[in-house]
Amino acid sequence: MVEKEGYLQKAKIADGGKKLRKNWSTSWIVLSSRKIEFYKESKQQALSNVKTGHKPESVDLCGAHIEWAKEKSSRKNVFQITTVSGNEFLLQSDIDFIILDWFHAIKNAIDRLPKDPSGSSRNLELFKIQRSSSTELLSHYDNDTKEQKPEHRKSLMFRLHHSASDTSDKNRVKSRLKKFITRRPSLKTLQEKGLIKDQIFGSHLHTVCERENSTVPRFVKQCIEAVEKRGLDVDGIYRVSGNLATIQKLRFIVNQEEKLNLDDSQWEDIHVVTGALKMFFRELPEPLFPYSFFERFVEAIKKQDYNTRIETIKSLVQKLPPPNRDTMKILFGHLTKIVAKASKNLMSTQSLGIVFGPTLLRAQDEMGNMAVHMVYQNQIAELMLSEYNKIFGSEED
Repeated sequence: MVEKEGYLQKAKIADGGKKLRKNWSTSWIVLSSRKIEFYKESKQQALSNVKTGHKPESVDLCGAHIEWAKEKSSRKNVFQITTVSGNEFLLQSDIDFIILDWFHAIKNAIDRLPKDPSGSSRNLELFKIQRSSSTELLSHYDNDTKEQKPEHRKSLMFRLHHSASDTSDKNRVKSRLKKFITRRPSLKTLQEKGLIKDQIFGSHLHTVCERENSTVPRFVKQCIEAVEKRGLDVDGIYRVSGNLATIQKLRFIVNQEEKLNLDDSQWEDIHVVTGALKMFFRELPEPLFPYSFFERFVEAIKKQDYNTRIETIKSLVQKLPPPNRDTMKILFGHLTKIVAKASKNLMSTQSLGIVFGPTLLRAQDEMGNMAVHMVYQNQIAELMLSEYNKIFGSEED
């Protein structure tokens, strides 16, 4: 099943551990549950080539590692994927939110996979242990023998005897480590015991809310509170991007469930807070407007009569699951306060509709009519802002 696809800049810098010359090219990238495929052509041409037997370059994500790689290129927004087989790829986009979406989509795919389904990770660990085996030790001492003078032979015999004992100890350690690796609990078992929890970013909305015993995620409330405290008058609030590295740092702290204080000086740039909030909604596996409601909201916004439009959307909102409905109410209520300060922050209803429409509302198959969908996404967000009280009721309700 395809999870994400689109154009990125790609460079392969290692093949089986052998370094390659960096050569950037535009690739159509398709991410599925356990692999990435790179196509040289557009999606239509790529699919045509697959039918004629031309296979794309494929990357197995099982056991792979992903990290930001600022030092690997002078380009901005570069991250690296390293596979178990020793292949290394750089992926890049000049657009911040696009590369962030890709990074976290791939990372989530890797995190969901078992770490050693075919023994790949285990074999890698055992290979490292075996590098210090008795054969290597004896080879080392054989070389020493050629250089030793006769008077040192007795000392050498002691060392060989001692090394044999070391080898035996290492074999025991190797055996124990192998047992530990093969018997260690699975990710699912650790999650069931509560030793490993799902992260906040990238988790389903209802999962986060159930864990926090609430219908609105704590992080969403914290961000909204911070913006209303010191960001309502800021020019371009929610439109201007924050520092990517700082947003990542904030994301990490939230995922680790560390104590978060958005009044801390490291978060003084309010665009970092708004950027993290937008990222939270972008990374929801299912958007705030559930997939099953997408077509119904689109049909509602198409209605000719304005009042009928409002009533239909109000009815749909009331049918949403409590976490979606309550989070939606708090978010749009917050955005109406942004609009109220439009003379200072220059963020109109239309501007916020453009920013939040595609983030909160999207079709499950986005490749159909993206341009048409975007128009409706923006219009729905705008209507819910301009008619907030009629759709949700006043904030006192």
